[in-house]
Order: sequence, then structure tokens, then C-alpha cells
Amino acid sequence: MVIFPRDFSQRAAHAARVFICASLAAFVAGCAAAPAEPLPALDIDPGRVAVAGVSSGAYMATQFHFIHSSRLRGAALVAGGPYGCAGGSLEAALGPCMTATPAPPDADALATRVRERAAAGDIDPLAGLAGDAVHVLHGKADSIVAVEVSLASGALYQRLSDEAGGIAVSFDTDRDFPHLLPTLDKGIDCELGGEPWLGRCGFDAAGELMARLFGEPAASAGEPTGELRRFDQTAYVAEGTDPLLADEGYLYLPRACAEGGRCGLLVAFHGCQQHAGNIGEAFVRDAGFNRWADVHQVAVLYPQTRSSYLPLNPKACWDWWGYTGADYDTRRGAQPRWLAAAMSALGAPMP
Repeated sequence: MVIFPRDFSQRAAHAARVFICASLAAFVAGCAAAPAEPLPALDIDPGRVAVAGVSSGAYMATQFHFIHSSRLRGAALVAGGPYGCAGGSLEAALGPCMTATPAPPDADALATRVRERAAAGDIDPLAGLAGDAVHVLHGKADSIVAVEVSLASGALYQRLSDEAGGIAVSFDTDRDFPHLLPTLDKGIDCELGGEPWLGRCGFDAAGELMARLFGEPAASAGEPTGELRRFDQTAYVAEGTDPLLADEGYLYLPRACAEGGRCGLLVAFHGCQQHAGNIGEAFVRDAGFNRWADVHQVAVLYPQTRSSYLPLNPKACWDWWGYTGADYDTRRGAQPRWLAAAMSALGAPMP
């Protein structure tokens, strides 16, 4: 016969409470981990769609700009190099295309490659670049990407400008900040640099980039008043491809856009190690784009990569050297195809 202690009922009640609380916690955690929603259909102004990126994100921005230039109005490039620089070679990516050694990227040779790609239909015709704005930003204290690499990205557009019908290329390379995106007051100490690669530099880079892409704002920016949403990135993966992206991305919606008003669209590409899987929501909340999105009435899409070792991409960089396949920087590439599908779902007029 089993003899129960006098406080058995108390212990049982306590155990029951623990079980119920644990079950409730598991339920709440399960709800928090529920799949993100698809992207909403918005009223996107086709004349106000642009891309911007930092480091590997700048490479991705210029790739997508050349691929779909007829559907975009420009690109803002922070510490990134020219289209086609790596040529499918990781060695070239780490040498000429980052450190400018043994020589910086050759803008003339790359312009020839662009013409060939356009003629073959791998990217849009050069006429798609007519009237576009391209802004190049690079810090003088950047020890990761050489300034010659960023200069080559703008020089490539300049080489093609006359043929394209005029491209408005501008440079900002005299500011003293390291390899990061400068902000007014978010991120790490500007002089120190490092993770999350947002720096308190007293300079609102996002404001400058968006002014170049969407025109001078009619008002100053305050704190964001819109909504930052998670969305399901897997919904836009083409069958038979793996763009090596995270399951979830982010979308910032100004109130005007969420309420059905016509708005523009900016795709903001993070840099290597700057994805949400590594730094959480620091980039998508603190980079500064959301503040100005309210002013410009522009939705901001923040796609997210994931790290991998097969293929080798441990820092979750965007593919600008070919880890997703040989067509990585053409309209057939896994990441460009994914992005075109996601933008189309939002209402941007992508093919």
C-alpha cells in the first residue's frame, strides 16, 4: 500500500499549475513561431520603384538594376562594386572586387560585358537606364571595400550613359566613416565600426539615398509611424530553384500605403552578416529608411538571406559571385527571379 504525504493535494495542485503554465507557454511560443503572412497587394506607382544596398547588398542592387532597368528608376550603392565584377569567380570577388588588388575593376571591360548581356537578353536593354538616378556612397575610413571599387560602380554607369540616353550618376566619397551604413544616432559608435554595421555617425545616409532616388522630400522625417511586417519569403521561390534566402523577410508600410494610397517601392538589401538571422531587426528598424519612407510615401521591402556552407556563404551575403549558379546576375538567376516575383506580388510591374 502506498502512503501519500499530507501535502499531496498541494503538490498535485502545484504540479497541475506548472503543467498548465508550461502548456500555455508552449502554445504562445507556437503562435509566435507561426508562418508569416504573404505580401499584401499595394497600389505601387511604377515610376517610383528603386533599389538600394550596403556592401554585398550594393552588388545585389546594381545587379537587379541592370537586369530590370526598364522597371526601376535608380539604385543607391553603399560600399559596393560594379555589375559583373566577379565574373562568377570567388577569387575575383575577394581581390579586384573588394580590395582593388592586384588592380581595381575595369569599367571599360565591364561596359562591354553589359552590352553583350543586354544584346543576348540576359538583362534589360540599355535604354531601360535612361533617366535613372545612381548614387554611390563610400566612407573614407572603409578598410573592407576599397574606394576604387565603389568608384568603378559609378564609372560603369557613366561609360554607358550616352548609349542609354542619360544616367544621373552622383558620388559621395568624402565622409569619414568605416564599412557600415551611417545613421544619425542608431547602431555602434561610428569610429569603432562593426556589427550591426550601422553607425552613429551624425549623418542620415538613408535620407540622402532616398532623396537621390525619389526627389527632395517635402518635409523632414520623424520617428516611423507605419507598420513593420514579417512576410513569407518561401511563397515566391520559383520551382526547381533555391535562392538561399531565409524563410521570412520584412516589409515596412507607411500608413498611407497600408490604407490603400498609391506609393512607391524601395528594395533595401542588407550587407553580409547584416541579415536578421544574425543581428535581429536592427537593420530593418534602425537603418533610417522607414523614417523617410513615411515622408516619401514609399513601401520598403527588406529581403533576407541565410547563411550556408554548401554552397559556401557563411556570412549570408547576397549572391554577386555565383554561389546560386552560373546565371546569378541575369534574369534567370535564382535570387533575381525570387525578387521579381515578390515585387510583382506587391504590385510592382515586374515581368
